[in-house]
Amino acid sequence: MIQSLYIRNYLLIDHLELDFSGGFITITGETGAGKSILMGALSLILGQRVDTSILKLKDAKCIVEGTFLPGEHVRKVLESNDLDFEEPMTIRREISPGGKSRAFINDTPVNLPLLKEVGKLLVDIHSQHQNLRLNDHLYQMEVITHMAGVESSLRSYQESYHDYIEITKELERLVKETSAMKEELEYMEFQYKELEAAHLVEGEMEELEADLQRAEHAEEIRDALFETAGHLSAETNGILDQLRASLLQLQNISRLYTPSKEMASRMDSAYIELKDIASELENEVLKTRLEPGELEQLRDRMDLLFGLMQKHRVREPEQLIELQKQLSEKIETLTFSDEKIGKLESKRSALQQALDQQAAVLHKKRGLAAGKMELRIEEQLKQLGIPNARFRVELEKTGTYDVNGSDQVRFLFSANKQLAQEEISKVASGGEISRLMLCIKSMVSDRQGMPTLIFDEIDAGVSGEIAHKVGGIMDKLAEGRQVMAITHLPQVASRGADHFVVYKEDTSDASYTRIRKLQEDERVTEIARMLSGEHVTEAALSNARVLLRY
Repeated sequence: MIQSLYIRNYLLIDHLELDFSGGFITITGETGAGKSILMGALSLILGQRVDTSILKLKDAKCIVEGTFLPGEHVRKVLESNDLDFEEPMTIRREISPGGKSRAFINDTPVNLPLLKEVGKLLVDIHSQHQNLRLNDHLYQMEVITHMAGVESSLRSYQESYHDYIEITKELERLVKETSAMKEELEYMEFQYKELEAAHLVEGEMEELEADLQRAEHAEEIRDALFETAGHLSAETNGILDQLRASLLQLQNISRLYTPSKEMASRMDSAYIELKDIASELENEVLKTRLEPGELEQLRDRMDLLFGLMQKHRVREPEQLIELQKQLSEKIETLTFSDEKIGKLESKRSALQQALDQQAAVLHKKRGLAAGKMELRIEEQLKQLGIPNARFRVELEKTGTYDVNGSDQVRFLFSANKQLAQEEISKVASGGEISRLMLCIKSMVSDRQGMPTLIFDEIDAGVSGEIAHKVGGIMDKLAEGRQVMAITHLPQVASRGADHFVVYKEDTSDASYTRIRKLQEDERVTEIARMLSGEHVTEAALSNARVLLRY
């Protein structure tokens, strides 16, 4: 239930603080006083979108804050979104002059979708324009589902339905893709075999380029290596021969001249290093010898790689390797696609059987609820002044699936014996629709356990004894919950445990919407005003006192 409401800088409201109790609360006021403004402000903290046009003072912030006593269903939503659950719970909405909106639950910032989700669990505001929902088949399905108490079964069905849709989409995609690719299979296999025959190796191009360069200049390289090796190893005047002779000279004088020892040591190291280099040069000379046809093989390999790269429009051999991998995967997919399609079809068939069973359960329970709903609504409508009311829930099993099962529902109505039952929009007057909606809300609310119900002039189009009946239904609805009714009917206003009046206060430079709770004597005057108009008569006051004792 709503415990309190604080509003600042919203349309004609500059500042407003209200406290509410449980039970049946009525709100009255002259036309144009601002009752709809109050509902608009409340809608803000229930997740409604808004713009800066609601700011009374364009350079100041709008704030709407409500305190609620939430139920366990709210706890589950908050905890699933990592929010702390507190009792009471505070919801605040702020609209800045720049149009930026911020929302908070227990001082923690939240987004608008979450605020709306929580708001639906706290308050149900029903206004006249919502009567149009009676003609909405989705709303009718929602009502009969609640009346049947199959929410848990519906969730299980929807899980199966979601899986069924996903598998169906995957199956359709795979069949379409397979069909298109099978036409290209032969060409893909040719491309794959061509790449496979090339024995592609990652990094091969760099090595191949080096080998080809060495092979094309083999004679030049060999001559340079051979000549260098000759300079080092020649038996007459070779560098090694001369270096060895110099080393012997230094060793011979080492006893006479001490510095020669270190120079001899260094020269010995140089001799060993040069001798090693000479040996490597001789080996490299042997390596530069080409096998017969080796150069042609290297050139052919290079031509093959370049030809494949050009054919497949890639710049690197590694891209050819990746292409080969992709072709392999596609060929494998096609090879086993029939098997995969078969498995998916088996899964879909199993899910379809599950859907059939789950949809049958939903249909049966909705059918049972429909019969009870028809009797109860007809009974209530007779009490509300439609003695010949006939209401029927037409429930048809379509054989196709949607998110609600395989059922199609239509609410049919007739207020006259001689007229056949038709869809509500075709045969019901505004007053009949209001009363019909009140009956449906009464039943749905009992099942949903909605903490707070707000009826915004749902009693339009009724009067007299019927208005008494409407007030009685709302009063009964308020047993165990909070119900608010914005009304122009004194018969309804008098049934409230608490009574608030909305009025407009004019000053020299502005108009303001005010609301206050009435005391007992003030209630008599307000209801008398509703009975007689601007000039309150003694008869009206007397009738008001009778209504308040009703």
